[in-house]
Amino acid sequence: MIRIANGQGFWGDWLEAPVRLIEGGPLDYLTLDYLAEVTMSILQKQRKADPTLGYARDFPPLMARIARRVLDQNIRVLANAGGVNPIACAREVRRLAPHLQVSVVLGDEILARMDELIAGGNEFRNMDTGESISCIRDRVQSANVYIGAFPLAEALATGANVVITGRCADAALALAPMLHEFQWKPDDWNRLASGIVAGHIIECGTQATGGNCTFDWQSTPDFAHIGYPIIEANPSGETVITKHPGTGGRVTQATVKEQLLYEIGDPRSYVTPDVVADFTTIELSDNGPDHVRISNVVGRPRPEKLKASISYHYGWKTVGTLVYSAPDALAKAQAADKMVRQRLHDLNLNFDKIHTEFFGINACHAHLAPQVPEPAEVQVRIGVRSTEKASLERFTREVIPLVLNGPPTATGYGEGRPQVREIVAYWPALVSRDVVSTRVEVVQ
Repeated sequence: MIRIANGQGFWGDWLEAPVRLIEGGPLDYLTLDYLAEVTMSILQKQRKADPTLGYARDFPPLMARIARRVLDQNIRVLANAGGVNPIACAREVRRLAPHLQVSVVLGDEILARMDELIAGGNEFRNMDTGESISCIRDRVQSANVYIGAFPLAEALATGANVVITGRCADAALALAPMLHEFQWKPDDWNRLASGIVAGHIIECGTQATGGNCTFDWQSTPDFAHIGYPIIEANPSGETVITKHPGTGGRVTQATVKEQLLYEIGDPRSYVTPDVVADFTTIELSDNGPDHVRISNVVGRPRPEKLKASISYHYGWKTVGTLVYSAPDALAKAQAADKMVRQRLHDLNLNFDKIHTEFFGINACHAHLAPQVPEPAEVQVRIGVRSTEKASLERFTREVIPLVLNGPPTATGYGEGRPQVREIVAYWPALVSRDVVSTRVEVVQ
């Protein structure tokens, strides 16, 4: 049996989590999941500005902080912190923690090869709309293929203390140690599916241990010290989800089920680069306090194509906000919105979209929001989107003047005019598996 913990559900997760995991009890592997779709574009822009960047910069200092315990406790770390520049990330880890052995997995980035791949018959049609990528090709900012767990297991075989990759399937970080330790075969579909299911359960960190859980959340113990999830994995493929004793949160069938339903699409076909898992076959059972057993998972052969995560420029946006207090807080906020829209019309400013929300009234549920008594305060939030940056810059000067020339009691304007920000959109597509070639490098 091996113990695999996940101490990072996204880039920006709790900095203390990985430290507390390795201090809190025995572990064999620690995974850290940093990447989301839009993150790749942000990192690509950083690398364009500075060739030494393009990775999750929180990761190397973290590894320096925990390096001694990683070595003393023989814990091996797997992270997709490499972003679009895994080599640079690895070199920084080696600089800050020179005693750690680091290997990287390369081959997921296909940005420079896109025209070649298109010419070779890979259409990169949008998986949601069916559109041809030709309509956004000149605005593409990043393009990475989701790779699976086998290249990561190959990197573990180098003896590395730390394995760094770019865009891999989230659950592959947890499956890789099982492949390495148990020597599962590439066509051992049920075991592969079991590992993927366990990896899926822990990939979002504490969503499996009571965080962001809707079931009786008020009784969840000690959110401030919530424990991060751990897989107890066995060669048979059977796994148990748990956490360190004495930590906050809880592991129950309810917390595990909520995470199982997270972002799965068709529950009979959870598609990953390594296997297609049938979530309808999963059996859960209690295995003691804060221990949930997962068994009998059925898997099918992996898909012929891999998913490509492509991001592209989609214009610009900005959002202006003001807060109005009672009495008549909502009426004041609505009047402010009407004033801004009229002034934009008078200036002949056109936007691709303008949208207003009233926080405290209907921002989360829109027209489904329940009727509430007269609120003590309301925040009006006006967002605009356009391909013309100049129009948005002009908009930023139309909200703050309402402090003096609009309805009374306006506040919440301490940050001044809102900032104009670029919009990065996501383009999911498929690419032939045989054009993606991964490789492992040991970074000295």
